[in-house]
This record gives sequence, C-alpha cells and structure tokens, in this order.
Amino acid sequence: MLFNEPSPLETRVLTRRFGLPNSASIDTYLATEGYQAFLKAAKMTPEEIIAEVKASNLRGRGGAGFPTGMKWGFVPRNSPKPKYIVVNGDESEPGTCKDRVLIENDPHQLIEGVLIAGLSVDAHAGYIYIRGEYRYLIEVMEKALAEAYEKGWLGKNIQGTGFDFDLYAHTGAGAYECGEESALLESLEGKRGIPRIRPPFPAVAGAFQCPTILNNVETFCAVPAILRDGGAAFAALGIPKSGGTKMTCLTGHINKPGVYELRLGFPVKQMIEEVGGGIRNGKKLKAFIPGGSSCPVLTAAELEGATMDYDSMASRKTMLGSGGVIIMDEDTCMVKAAVRIMRFYAHESCGWCIPCREGTTWLKKILTRFHDGQGTRTDINLIGDIAKNMLGRTFCPLGDAAAMPTISIVEKFRHEFEDHLNGKPCPYEHSGSMVTV
Repeated sequence: MLFNEPSPLETRVLTRRFGLPNSASIDTYLATEGYQAFLKAAKMTPEEIIAEVKASNLRGRGGAGFPTGMKWGFVPRNSPKPKYIVVNGDESEPGTCKDRVLIENDPHQLIEGVLIAGLSVDAHAGYIYIRGEYRYLIEVMEKALAEAYEKGWLGKNIQGTGFDFDLYAHTGAGAYECGEESALLESLEGKRGIPRIRPPFPAVAGAFQCPTILNNVETFCAVPAILRDGGAAFAALGIPKSGGTKMTCLTGHINKPGVYELRLGFPVKQMIEEVGGGIRNGKKLKAFIPGGSSCPVLTAAELEGATMDYDSMASRKTMLGSGGVIIMDEDTCMVKAAVRIMRFYAHESCGWCIPCREGTTWLKKILTRFHDGQGTRTDINLIGDIAKNMLGRTFCPLGDAAAMPTISIVEKFRHEFEDHLNGKPCPYEHSGSMVTV
C-alpha cells in the first residue's frame, strides 16, 4: 500500500510501481520491465557493470553517502574465498522509514539489484537483513523470494545465463546497533551484534570473513534503473557527484508527512512548503534535522539556499544521512528534544565502548534532570563537553550519532537551557507541541 499520496514534484524511479495493483508480485514486476536490467547485465563483464554504477554517481543511501561503484570495486577479484552480497535493511534510525515502503511495495526491485551486484563481483549467495521490528516485511520478502525461485530468477542457471545465485531473508532482533555494517555482519553470523575492529573492511573480510558487498536497501533498489537506462541517465537526475533520486521521509510538525522520492539537490524550502504542505497549524520552523536523529540540527536561518544533497548539508556541518527529515516548529522545547534523542541512544548503545556506554548514560541523566528543572549553570557546558569527548572515540558511529545532535542543540539553542535555569522550565511546551523522536 502507499505510505502517502504521491506529490507531483516527485521524480519516481524507485517508486514507479507504487500504487499498481499487486505491485509486490513478480507478475507485476515482469510486466513493467522487471529483471530486464539483470538480463542486460548478464551480457556485460563485471568491470562494465561497475563502470556503469560509477557513472551513475550513486552514493550509499544508508547514511554514509560513500560512492557505490567505488565500494564494489574494492572487492578483490582473485580471492579464493566465496563472495557474498548483504543487504542492510536494519532501518532503525529515528525519522526514517523509506526501506520499509520499498520492500513492501516492490521487493523484486531489491532482488534484481542484488543479482546485478552478484554479477559484478562473481558472488553466488546473498542475505537480506531486515530490522527485527519489521516482522511483516519478512513475510513479504520471503514470498517474493519464493516467486523468484519458482519463475527461475533465483537458483541455478538463472534464465539460461549460466549464473547461479541463492538469496535468503534474515531478521534482526531489534537492535539499532546492527544498522552499522560490521555489527550487522556479526549478528548475521549468529553472534552478538557489536561492531568489529576495522580494517579489514567488509569488501575484503565481510560475511563469514569473505569478501562482501554490503549496501542499504535503497542503494540496491537504484541499481536496476541504472543498468536499464544507463548510468549517465541516472546521474543526470541529480547533481554533480550525487546522481539520481533520494527517498525522503518527512516527519514531525508538517502537514503532509510521508515518504517522497525527490531528485538529489531538491530545495529544502520547496520540499517543506510544496511537498510537505508547510508547517502544521501555520507555525514557524524552528529546527530541522535532515537525515535522521543522529544528524546535527539546523536552525531555520541555516536553511537559506539549502538543498537536499550530501554536499549542501556537509557545507552546513550536518549530513543528508538516511533522508529522515524531522521538522520542529516554534513551540518545540529543544531541551526536551535533546532528552528524547539521548534516551534512544542510551538505550541502543551496545555497551562495548566506554565513551558511548558511559557518555550516553550520563547525558541522559543530566539532560533529564535539567529538563525537570533541577539543572545548574555548569550543566550546560558539561553536556557539551561530554558529547565532544564521545566524538571519534568509539568503534562504530553510534557514539558520534548521540553526540552530534546534542552538541548542535546546546550550541544553537543555549538560550533555551538558560530559560530553564531562570525558573521557566519548558517555556515552549504550553501548546503541547513536541516532536516525537
């Protein structure tokens, strides 16, 4: 089913089948150019496939934004070990729900993207790792896999191409930590989901210590369009260095929340006003998170001239991330927003790294006490100092994910912390307007 009514401003590439009857079925997929990109790729060399992906300027859609073709090129060609393709469907970033709708509405697009990745590195097996809370998506995915096997699009000698590939769905257990690629691999292997020391990176020693391509659901879903229409055509949809479209989740205080497919480089103000229908109840924008709760917060003033792409957000010292946009209006208490964000990260920390385990717990306690009206003036600097001491000191980015939004909130909304100290706890809460993070 559709997550929201489509917008005329969308560029529908990955979502082109959304809304079609039985869009998740293989019959619908085959009737709409499905698996044609795989057949085209099967006649190409691995080098040609990777060159096409590089030409598309596709960057990883899971949050890091690393060039996909370059990542695939790191997989050693002459390794005696088997190679694997792993899909990161552990979509746990607050504010993000794009992979859910891609799997729910068009699972065969994901399967085809995985098959093409397999051709590019001579891999013959893969795993789709799906977030533990997405139990119903396991059923959707397993049904699609069964259809693909039945119709000869998975298994031995796929459609007479001589290429063999087996693909499995695997569920997580509801840990945010397993969205980090090395922790995901540990979980996939049946171990506790904690990050690995790197190097080596997954391209060299990934699943079962074998060379592995590991990308996000949305990244793999973009691959069929790239091979079908050409990398240059996909690149032309976006901007230089960032090709194609991006699934963007609009959440928070906005009139038309939903998941929209927009060209990379889409103006932020136009996205809020025209795609999202503006701030609800006619309120003004106070804060903007562009890519999920782990990203530094931007003020309304910082959005002048901003576009939804990696470089524009990086120039404002934040990240496009997973595209989980969180809109906060003028009545939002930013101290409470910081509390809610930190509660999440304190709960989800795997506990392996001391700066993350202790830092998130301390920050949660201090922020909660501060919000409840029992803070001190020294707490404001202490909150920022603890967060800064977490940055870059953990095995995986969870510590950074907790620290970055906290630092930005303290620096940009320090006056609200001061207000709490001046006997006005939560001066912005009178309307009950608080975004749920």
